[in-house]
Amino acid sequence: MIPKELFKKIRYIEIRTKRLVNDLFSGEYHSTFKGQGMEFEEVRQYQPGDDIRLIDWNVTARTGYPYIKKFREERELSVVLLVDASSSGQFGTRERFKSDTAAELCALLAFSAIKNNDKVGLIIFTDRIEKFVPPQKGRSHVLRLIREILYFKPEGTGTDVTGALEYFNRVIKRKSVVFLVSDFLFENFLRPVQLSNKKHDLVAVKISDPRELKFENVGIIELEDAETGEVVVINTGSKKFRQEFEARASEDNANLKHDFQLINVDFINIRTEESYIGPLVNFFKMREKRH
Repeated sequence: MIPKELFKKIRYIEIRTKRLVNDLFSGEYHSTFKGQGMEFEEVRQYQPGDDIRLIDWNVTARTGYPYIKKFREERELSVVLLVDASSSGQFGTRERFKSDTAAELCALLAFSAIKNNDKVGLIIFTDRIEKFVPPQKGRSHVLRLIREILYFKPEGTGTDVTGALEYFNRVIKRKSVVFLVSDFLFENFLRPVQLSNKKHDLVAVKISDPRELKFENVGIIELEDAETGEVVVINTGSKKFRQEFEARASEDNANLKHDFQLINVDFINIRTEESYIGPLVNFFKMREKRH
């Protein structure tokens, strides 16, 4: 039985994201992600301006009139949401947790996919594979995915992106679009990401909270690492500490973006205190120009 508050949350996400899909993202999605190839549809009589390379010489010889082959895009894609559910996602210092932003973002991508008759699947991972939902179509399927992202209680607390990508490559045989949604607060992930991107079309989506990028002066505070349990005491009253923390966070973000560029993986940077619409629109437009 789904708790009433969770049901209301799922319904809110559905209404909000479906409106965005209908008003803005459906066409952008269709233009960005192409089908897996071209499928023969029919032959028709040649018309001036047609590409002569498409002439069907067998039919032309048989009828005595030039005919060309018509093809249509093999549209159906599989989209897989690979979602990091480690404990660091249960963090938020503004209106919502990083996990809430991830759920809403995934809902938007999923509704965009089924609007274009594509399939959507889900893999939730921590330091182990927590949940796998094979790609399917339909509204009820997307609602299930949103429910899983919001309501699923993972057993693990850490992050093993290498294991998650190896599992993904095993269970998803057909080339797919995969959105790797995480805060990327871990290391040694570029090689497995690069290998997966050679077989599939991988897009890295980082979700971060403003407190991970900048500290306000709130005196001495105690922080606990949600994944390891390590506790540290810091003095946010120190201007030097705040400046060094902000500089290091900025450098880490710049390095992450640069590393993804080096291995030709698209990167979307989402912050919980800001709208994700702008970064997504920019991503779709960039992809459309490139392809």
